[in-house]
Amino acid sequence: MKVLSLFDGISCGQVALERAGIKVDTYYASEINKYAIQTTQKNHPNTKQLGDVNNIDFNEYIDKIDLLIGGSPCQGFSRAGNRLNFDDPRSKLFFKYIEALEKIKPKYFLLENVVMKKEWQDIITQHINVEPIKINSALVSAQNRERLYWTNIPNVIQPVDKHIYLQDILEYLTYKEPGAIRGRRLNKATILGRRLNKEGKREDYNKKVPITQCLEVRKTNTDKSNCLTTVDKDNVLTPLPPGRYPDVFKNNLPFRYYTVIEYCRLQTLKENYLDGCSSSQSKKLIGQGWTVDVIAHIFKYILK
Repeated sequence: MKVLSLFDGISCGQVALERAGIKVDTYYASEINKYAIQTTQKNHPNTKQLGDVNNIDFNEYIDKIDLLIGGSPCQGFSRAGNRLNFDDPRSKLFFKYIEALEKIKPKYFLLENVVMKKEWQDIITQHINVEPIKINSALVSAQNRERLYWTNIPNVIQPVDKHIYLQDILEYLTYKEPGAIRGRRLNKATILGRRLNKEGKREDYNKKVPITQCLEVRKTNTDKSNCLTTVDKDNVLTPLPPGRYPDVFKNNLPFRYYTVIEYCRLQTLKENYLDGCSSSQSKKLIGQGWTVDVIAHIFKYILK
């Protein structure tokens, strides 16, 4: 099979094809992040890097590609961003995927993006001419990560729940730093900027109230991580019980970030996949990547 991957990142699609048992003859990758390219070439040295998607002449690949894949940048659609939809220049790159799809006409295609407003989802659906499948990575990993997948690979259904939980992927379950709470079990948490009044209640729209970074530990949905992002503080672990704790950094509150190995496990990557890349860069690249076992599940329907 000959594959063209746009916005390839660290080539999670290539890992998924291997895991699905699909032989790849040629894998073309369009990517501009030098650290992502280095990671891909370390793990898949035969990858043919094409560079910036804006500089590719897709006419050169007519009748040469069996599978077109890609996850165009999601910042314009994500709840975490400014939600500029197609006015965001990054999310506008979706139309490069459509250009490739219309010119190359591959046998199979797969496009991934975040869960978004229905009106924006419908625009993508109209261009690509198939309805998306929503799959949560929680079915195959310990991470809550809902994504939309537009594909013409036939008969794809939801993966079987593997019942993998957060405690299964953590390198250590208790807090190890010195102090009175050493040895306590870790809880899932996140660090968020909140505007809290003198009574400690939120006034998020009152700009007269200064923003404080709060460590928030929720009581619900504790057996899966939050969705991995490029921001470390979206996912932390703490020995503190459920509640909201202001001034997390100023008060030196106890917490730890997830490790790179834990990031890899949450995205069902090999633990050493990012070896040679710094911890901070590794986490950003993994946060932008795909949950490999979800993609492999979809690709297996090519064989069926």
